[in-house]
Amino acid sequence: MDFEHSERARLVMDQVERFVHERVVPNEETYQGQLAHSDDWRQWRIPPIVEELKAEARELGLWNLFLPDDKYGAGLDNRDYAPIAEITGRSFLAPEVFNCSAPDTGNAEVLVKYGSEEQQQRWLAPLLAGEIRSGFAMTEPGVASSDATNMQATCKVVGDEVVINGLKWWTSGAGDPRCRFLIFMGVTDAQAARHERHSMVIVPMDSPGLKVLRMVPIFGHLGEPHGHAEILFEDVRVPAANLVAGPGRGFEIAQGRLGPGRIHHCMRAVGAAERALERLCQRAVGRIAFGKPLANLGGNRDIIAECRMAIDQARLLTLKAAWALDTVGTFGALVDISAIKVVAPNVLQQVVDAAIQIHGGEGMADAELSFLMGMARALRLADGPDEVHRGMVARLELQKYR
Repeated sequence: MDFEHSERARLVMDQVERFVHERVVPNEETYQGQLAHSDDWRQWRIPPIVEELKAEARELGLWNLFLPDDKYGAGLDNRDYAPIAEITGRSFLAPEVFNCSAPDTGNAEVLVKYGSEEQQQRWLAPLLAGEIRSGFAMTEPGVASSDATNMQATCKVVGDEVVINGLKWWTSGAGDPRCRFLIFMGVTDAQAARHERHSMVIVPMDSPGLKVLRMVPIFGHLGEPHGHAEILFEDVRVPAANLVAGPGRGFEIAQGRLGPGRIHHCMRAVGAAERALERLCQRAVGRIAFGKPLANLGGNRDIIAECRMAIDQARLLTLKAAWALDTVGTFGALVDISAIKVVAPNVLQQVVDAAIQIHGGEGMADAELSFLMGMARALRLADGPDEVHRGMVARLELQKYR
């Protein structure tokens, strides 16, 4: 394994770290103050500070850093982008500032790799310019979506159209006023082979029959201004040209989409865990109880040590997965990708929980720590629950003994 980063990557890492420290983190409070703070997602607006910071980042060339194709992005492979994703994970605002937010990153990767020239011009170009946002509609409330073959929503080809029906939820980003399209995954041919039944299709948000029912809350928070929508599709019709790569290729595209995306998620989780550990340590040395700093009470030193070791292990495991993805591809890196998807969110949850605990009652009311806890818990379900990934690791491990 080689975790050495290219000279280009080291330069970008330094620039990103400086920009996050000097411009992004100091403006988090400004961002929060500019939100609509409304329970009605239709009233949400994008804080002006976002576009201001995006313009600055783009001027510096810190833009679309996630794309390894230098025609579209920075030309960094997964191993080089991983530490940059960790840096952006230290601020909830940073990924968007560099145009590196999910689900746009995954959708952009899909359109770069599988999109037609027409699709790239109409949807990819403004997405990479930071002019629009997008969503990804896959999970369904009526079935166990951890097994995607359970999917019931349909996208059937009828003449020169695709007719879409079904109910989706956890469609991230669909509440954003800039969201212009979704990539929808559904069943095209229920009689085809198990992994050839599904397709992905581009669905404009203003399509007749597309109804956003609500934003699904995470621990009571709606995720303003992006949200996670529950959406009803009733005889939504789009041109057959909106099919991505053609009918029946949904699973193939999904596998190509999720590998790099999991690296991004996990390294951002490592960065968030570093910020939580920083909060924990500041509290441990600055708060006095029973005549001593909290760091010298109970098992707090052991807790801090465990957090430090867990974060470093998660980082190394994720870098290993990034290296494997670059060298042997998604299918050669299945164990590593599944392993990090379990480890990184659980480490983040562990560290945030310790940070909350050492803050006492204040920790329960702390907005940043509450946000990080919700993020950690959600990540243990996003892109497949822990149990599915553990099952994958166990299955491939047991194959060695058959």
